[in-house]
Amino acid sequence: MSAADISLQAERAARAAARRDAVASFSLLGPASIVTAIMLLGPLLVLARFSLNRFDPVNLMVAALTPANYLRFFANPFYRDVMLTTIRVSLITTIACLVLGLPMGWRLARTQSRAKSLWVILTILPLFIGATTRTAGWMILFARGGMLDIAARLLHAGRVDLMFSETAVIAGIISINLPFMILTLQSVFEGIDSRLEEAAASFGATPSRAFRRVIFPLALPGIVISAVLCFILSMNAFPTPVLLGGPRFHMMAPLLYLEFSSDNNWPFSAALGFILMATTLILIGLANIIIPRRYRPA
Repeated sequence: MSAADISLQAERAARAAARRDAVASFSLLGPASIVTAIMLLGPLLVLARFSLNRFDPVNLMVAALTPANYLRFFANPFYRDVMLTTIRVSLITTIACLVLGLPMGWRLARTQSRAKSLWVILTILPLFIGATTRTAGWMILFARGGMLDIAARLLHAGRVDLMFSETAVIAGIISINLPFMILTLQSVFEGIDSRLEEAAASFGATPSRAFRRVIFPLALPGIVISAVLCFILSMNAFPTPVLLGGPRFHMMAPLLYLEFSSDNNWPFSAALGFILMATTLILIGLANIIIPRRYRPA
């Protein structure tokens, strides 16, 4: 048998092995992927069709193909202000969670003490309580006559009433998203070899400089992912803006529910949902393009 025949048989065997691997992978991942695609894309397609219908006060939803619902959103300054408020609150919340979560995630990842498991449990403990229950706790803290107000009066510092304000909403969303940020960053930092810090220290780098020049660029993809997760959760926050923001404070998710429940305006609610999703995806895409470029090697 010539060398060409041996090479041809080896190539055929490699192709057959690749086909077997592809079939095995599809048999394992295919059913779940198909179900996920149907459960995810199906409702989105229905929602997209609803967003192009026309709303009628008598018949509620009339079949049509009109962009009127989207034009209504962009033409009305009230809805534009609600979107800007949602983006502003989400950005502030994400930045605050990063500032608070980076040192905590780093500390949890590098600690070798026996109390590490205890600190992890304390971090995830708030996740055992529903978001509505935690928000109710913030209401007790922020309301007039609440704990902060009582403490301020005892210290003769005036009255404190943070309820129904953007500050209260931001604090409530941070408390909900921060555990997710910390746990994500902890796993990111644990995946980075600690010997890199020792190598940087051997070249005279201080711990802060080693973190800034070595660890942070390596962890940046994971940091971006954790920031994206926090931003998505903030953009779609519902009970916290309703309970802590009050009827005069509007974000997109409560506004969508309000349009759906009070007016039964399904077409416009569907359009609001798509606009919220598109805005979130666009901002996340821009962050994934701009932020890694800052640390891309020359």
